Amino acid sequence: MASSSLLHPSLSSLSPKRTVSYQSPSPRRPLSVSCTSSTFDPTSAATNSSPPPHRTRAADENIRDEARRHRPTPHNFSAKYVPFEAIAAGGASPESYSLDEVVYRSRSGGLLDVQHDMEALGKFDGAYWRRLFDSRVGRTTWPYGSGVWSKKEWVLPEIDDDDIVSAFEGNSNLFWAERFGKQFHGMNDLWVKHCGISHTGSFKDLGMTVLISQVNRLRKLKRPVVGVGCASTGDTSAALSAYCASAGVPSIVFLPANKISMAQLVQPIANGAFVLSIDTDFDGCMKLIREVTAELPIYLANSLNSLRLEGQKTAAIEILQQFDWEVPDWVIVPGGNLGNIYAFYKGFKMCQELGLVDRIPRLVCAQAANANPLYLYYKSGWKDFKAVTANTTFASAIQIGDPVSIDRAVYALKSCDGIVEEATEEELMDAMAQADSTGMFICPHTGVALTALDKLRKSGVIGAGDRTVVVSTAHGLKFTQSKVDYHSKDIPEMACRFANPPTEVKAEFGAVMDVLQDFLKSKKPK
Repeated sequence: MASSSLLHPSLSSLSPKRTVSYQSPSPRRPLSVSCTSSTFDPTSAATNSSPPPHRTRAADENIRDEARRHRPTPHNFSAKYVPFEAIAAGGASPESYSLDEVVYRSRSGGLLDVQHDMEALGKFDGAYWRRLFDSRVGRTTWPYGSGVWSKKEWVLPEIDDDDIVSAFEGNSNLFWAERFGKQFHGMNDLWVKHCGISHTGSFKDLGMTVLISQVNRLRKLKRPVVGVGCASTGDTSAALSAYCASAGVPSIVFLPANKISMAQLVQPIANGAFVLSIDTDFDGCMKLIREVTAELPIYLANSLNSLRLEGQKTAAIEILQQFDWEVPDWVIVPGGNLGNIYAFYKGFKMCQELGLVDRIPRLVCAQAANANPLYLYYKSGWKDFKAVTANTTFASAIQIGDPVSIDRAVYALKSCDGIVEEATEEELMDAMAQADSTGMFICPHTGVALTALDKLRKSGVIGAGDRTVVVSTAHGLKFTQSKVDYHSKDIPEMACRFANPPTEVKAEFGAVMDVLQDFLKSKKPK
């Protein structure tokens, strides 16, 4: 008889080790790295191909101290805030702001974007940037051991290394989903980018290291920043509280009451954040935090703040790097507040514009059907956007009905001939269970993305031979209760077709043998 009593999730295993995988289902040209300068000097990296000298730090010296002794030659790279509407229109804007200003919107009330000096970056060719970025992978040299800060020149080029707050995030595993791809989709080139294998268990670390580093800089410049605040569906608050704790900066978190998992809730609490559990949904929390940050010296950490997207875009660059700078055909990204789909587009586009690759992949944004304003807008032919009231979804981090980055997402998708798909609750939970049955352990949001993959494969939009990357945005260990409920068949009005509950059996040899023989018979090849 099936038992509905499963093991409770462990909160002690939310920080898995990070790994970097450079795998390929077919032979590819070998990775060639000739830039190994220990100081990562942009002016010398392209020509210095000798191994770095062995160095032993003094007993009282740490990696920051060592980095100070080996500072690179100053460069003229820079970045600034500009109105996003100017970026979308493809023109220049007379309005711009220093990144050292505390500003979130343009004078017209629109979104801002971080614009880099592409002319300065373009003085170095694509081969140079590929060598430089490849040379930093896996290092412990501060701050380049981070998958974000290994691209520092493209992220926050003017920040001092001493101001950077990093847990060496990024460099997440690009996993060849061999069995899942073949068994369920007839594909042999399906990959999963495990962004959840990170410091706090989600991709939000990539953006938060950038934002808190800039806050660290602003506080040293005596800007009026006492603390940092965010509204969150769980993962943003975890990243914010961890990086603030590392920097010694107060963090304030607005959470919708009873709408996130216990594993997500415990993270900001453990990291010392001031947590407000508010009787509203994410959109209500977002409205409140925007009002509060307009009145108090609290720096806004939500993706309305475009700094976070600078870190998140590095995941796109990593994907190219892990494929030895070959471009996949498709990248599928779960979407809620919609900053991430734009961040991926921005990372791919910068690589194209600076000559690292010659094209960009098509992007797919996958939404939960219970919170699908972008999907509905896409299906209307981009003619009629309406915010929706988000209903409860197991993909709680994307349970957002009025996304801040709607304009960014639409621009990104239109620019790459992108697609938007949706997943019902049953579809996303079944997809999660199928993926887990092949050795993965994914979050419900990745289940949304895998449902989008399934629909696009069945319709023939994505071909069997297309190299496809599904972005997994959080670690499955954050959402164990949803898995417990599924495999216990304890979800109302859901068949839970792939549930695998424990089998109860008497503590008798004969009873155990009978059960095992039946199990082995069911597994014999047919």
